[in-house]
Amino acid sequence: MKKNKIFKKGYLKAYSMTEVIIVLIIIGVLYYMVVPNQSSVVSKAKAIEAQSMLNQVYALQKSNFYQNSKYSSNLIDIGFEAAQTIDDGGQAVYRIEVVEAGTNTFLARATALSDFDGDGIYNVWEIDEKKILKEVTKD
Repeated sequence: MKKNKIFKKGYLKAYSMTEVIIVLIIIGVLYYMVVPNQSSVVSKAKAIEAQSMLNQVYALQKSNFYQNSKYSSNLIDIGFEAAQTIDDGGQAVYRIEVVEAGTNTFLARATALSDFDGDGIYNVWEIDEKKILKEVTKD
């Protein structure tokens, strides 16, 4: 006859509370190590949108300059159609604008409409007539 293990009535074999807490602490530490890295990846990916749109504005401004011998302060005049922003129900997270335009110079700016990492600073990119693309305010 085989002897069967007999458990006390009402008891199940399970993990202790200490073991569960230790596992949760380990998961928490790993989570906090990964989350800051993910937020920087998100802001870098979103910055590509700003860079792409500013490069398009640059090309259109150059074309306008060759035709009219001056840069335009109006995005519509150069043929730039901005994507619908998140404020207007779209998906674009940057607002594009021409800050200054003259006979020989222009400056276009892309300003983030949301704070990617929650620190209160909004990402800003600029491009000029020399195609110098720079991040003015880092988020």
